[in-house]
Parts: sequence; C-alpha cells; structure tokens
Amino acid sequence: MGPRPEVVTLGECLASFVASDVGPFAEVTRFGRHVAGAEANVAVGLARLGHRAAFIGRVGADGFGTSIVRALRGEGVAVDWLRVDESAPTGTMFRERRALGPAEVVYARAGSAGSRLSPDDVDAAAAAGAFDDARWLHLTGITPALSASSRAAVDCALDHARRRGLTVSLDINLRRKLWSDAEARPVLAGLAARCDVVCGDIDEAAAVTGLEPRAPVEALLDGLRGLGPSVGVLKLGRSGAAALDRDGTTVSSPALAVEPLDPVGAGDAFCAGFIAASLEALPLTRRLEIAAACGASAVAAIGDQAGLPDRTELDRLLAGSTRDAIR
Repeated sequence: MGPRPEVVTLGECLASFVASDVGPFAEVTRFGRHVAGAEANVAVGLARLGHRAAFIGRVGADGFGTSIVRALRGEGVAVDWLRVDESAPTGTMFRERRALGPAEVVYARAGSAGSRLSPDDVDAAAAAGAFDDARWLHLTGITPALSASSRAAVDCALDHARRRGLTVSLDINLRRKLWSDAEARPVLAGLAARCDVVCGDIDEAAAVTGLEPRAPVEALLDGLRGLGPSVGVLKLGRSGAAALDRDGTTVSSPALAVEPLDPVGAGDAFCAGFIAASLEALPLTRRLEIAAACGASAVAAIGDQAGLPDRTELDRLLAGSTRDAIR
C-alpha cells in the first residue's frame, strides 16, 4: 500500500451504460460503458486534483467489478479496501441522454455486491490504517438508501471519523428511486447533524429541511445549517453556488458558462473540488469557485468521470481563457 489517504469515502460503484445517441430508451440502441458511483466519482476527482483518496466498498467477482477496480486504481485511488464479493454481482445502471427534459435512469442494483457493504468492511479498513492519516470523510445520501447494512456502514464510518477528529461532509444526493422523501428525511437529517459540511441542490435541501423549494436561497442555507453542520452549501446549477459558514456569512459564486453534454456527475465533481480546496485551506468563496469549475468541467464530457479535471485543466478553466485552441 502507498501513502495513507487524506480522504476516505465509501459506497457503491457501478458499471454505467450511457446512451451513445441522444434520445429515449425506446429508440436508443448503442451504449458506452463507464465507471460510476457518487463516492467513487469524488475519489477520482480528488485524485486528479492531487489529493490521496481511498474508496471502501464491494464489487462482484465479474468483469464489471474487475473493470471498476482497474479504473479506480489507474486513477490513483486507493482500492485496498474495495472488496471483491464472490456471492453477488456488480450493480449496473443505464442512462439516456436527452436534449429536452430530464434523462431517465434505470438501475439493476438490488442485491448487488455494493449494497452488501457492512460495518465489518469499514472496521477492517480502519484496522488496516485507512483513517489513521486521513483528514476528511465524505458521505452521500445514496449509500444509506441501499440497504440496512450499508446504512450501518455509514454510521460506522462516521464513528471512526469522529473519534479521529476528521472533517465530515455529506452530499445529500437524494435518490427517489431508492426511497421516498418520508423515509429519507429523518435518516439524512440525522446524518447532517453529525457532519461538518452538508451540500445539496435546492430540491434536496428542501426535502431534508422541510422547506419549500421556492424558499429563498438564504432560507434554505439557514435550514441546512440548522440541521447541525458548520457549513451549508447549495448547488445552484447554471446560477452557480452559495454557502453559509459558521460565522453566519453567506457567499456565492457564479457558474461557468457551458453547454452540457451529460449533466450526471456534476454534483460529485463539485464536491471533489470543494473538498480539495478545503484541504488547501482556501477561503470559502474560492472553494465555491473551484467547485463550480469542476462541476462545469464534468458536464462537458460524457460519463460520470471523463470530465473530472486535473490541476492543469482546472487552472485553465479558472483563468477563463477565451481562446478556441491552445497552439
């Protein structure tokens, strides 16, 4: 094993089949295969930005699982605690690409290896030193929705992080195909109360806080902060992002102009940028700028991870170059 990770995350990694052509599932016949999974996307995003990240999870003993392990390892993510489960398959998902309206996503993840993540997996990683030099734990609201054992694994990871003084972030990532708002709200609110940074879009913030999506941004940020974290962050899409810190200061950042090719994965890229900038102790406004740039980069490529920028690409984006080509 190489240097111990700065950031630990855990969850389910899937094989993602993204439509090669724009159109509904009923008409699309060709798909490209990619690696997906919110927490794994964040780990890859951090690795590209020069931060050591580890991913705790399970994949099946199948070709999809092998491709995921190889891909994450190739990106520099520590996969020492990514277990190959001989008794369950790797989860898969299929995604449309739409020019108008939201794209449909179909999952085949019930009973998957990833959904069998358990506290034993987290404890084993901790015993092997996964948390020893870590500074940050990143969680999402997807993993606790997968199964009772996955939810317990998230709680276990939080326990390890809190005992060691790690900063903990939660991306709400509400997935209504996995659970209802009524089921999700108490679980996610309980997690938020134990985290330092909570991030979500307007719809997710409203669902967890009980506010209306039409509520002002300031009210939604207050609602997130009211759950217990030190910092609340709202991802505002084309309007950029806003955050409220422990001092009661609200800051915002505009989005980069981009014509999205594939909107999925933008939130994970945003989180990777925000965490990287936080580890570098940058001001909150700069953290939002970097996070927004990473999100914009992600939607400009097809697949969850293809558009995640490295440091050179991020610097170019932040410089705001108007040239069509670098010659």
